[in-house]
Amino acid sequence: MNILPGEPEAFSLFGKPLYRSPIQPSTENNQQIKYEEALKNYQKDPNDPENIIWLGRRTAYLGRYREACAIFSLGIDKYPDNPEFYRHRGHRFLTMRLIERAADDFETAAVLMEGMPLMIEPDGMPNARNTPVSSLQGNVWYHLGLAYYLLGEYEKAVDAYWKGIATWDINDNFVSMANWLYQSLRLLGRDEEAEKLLEKAVPGMDLIENQGYLDLLLMFKKGYNPEETEKPGLSYGIAFWHKINGNKEKTAQILQDILSKRGWASFNYIAAEAESKRMGYYP
Repeated sequence: MNILPGEPEAFSLFGKPLYRSPIQPSTENNQQIKYEEALKNYQKDPNDPENIIWLGRRTAYLGRYREACAIFSLGIDKYPDNPEFYRHRGHRFLTMRLIERAADDFETAAVLMEGMPLMIEPDGMPNARNTPVSSLQGNVWYHLGLAYYLLGEYEKAVDAYWKGIATWDINDNFVSMANWLYQSLRLLGRDEEAEKLLEKAVPGMDLIENQGYLDLLLMFKKGYNPEETEKPGLSYGIAFWHKINGNKEKTAQILQDILSKRGWASFNYIAAEAESKRMGYYP
């Protein structure tokens, strides 16, 4: 008898059910411990907004995206003027391919955070320098830009990413925004503006987390070099490079390769789904 692997966490842009992906045992154990800590904190004080946010974040890190969205929705019910809940729920709506709903949440967050001082977001898993490189404001603009990009609304994506770059003058923030901004500009035919954007991307930039984004920007700047750029997580950017250079066959091949692997929760994978659907390729 065939047994289904539980209920799907999401459905792909092609309607395919997406089930919770296995996590490496060491990572899962660490995340489970942190989830249990977050749950205890929430149980002690379920009205503390930070406790709700961290319970939702820790739940999502275990691949329980639907449950995480429900937790963030609970936070919105209690604190409808707190932009953090919309930012985090929007992120997980993106994961679940509820892209228009994600855009609505980020747009709401953008209104609510207007005039707020920069709010640094602590990482779920600290980086090597134990130095956060993202903020509430940056994450709202980054993810809103991505939602627009996935919807094919490139003008809106460009506006969101310029606002995101302006939030915080650090290299990690710049390269993460500039990658999607460059692609949006190229798709709009604003090539001169796109090339000017790349002037700031140089080898050896001091980065804490986002080296992959710099690799892609340097690829766009110098031209395609498979030895330097064929790395995990960069595949969609390489497919995009072939697309704007008119190689539809190679673009489709790379997209097909992305969708044949695990990791459906990554933005690399989601963007590959959206691009494949635009090209009429159905895996």
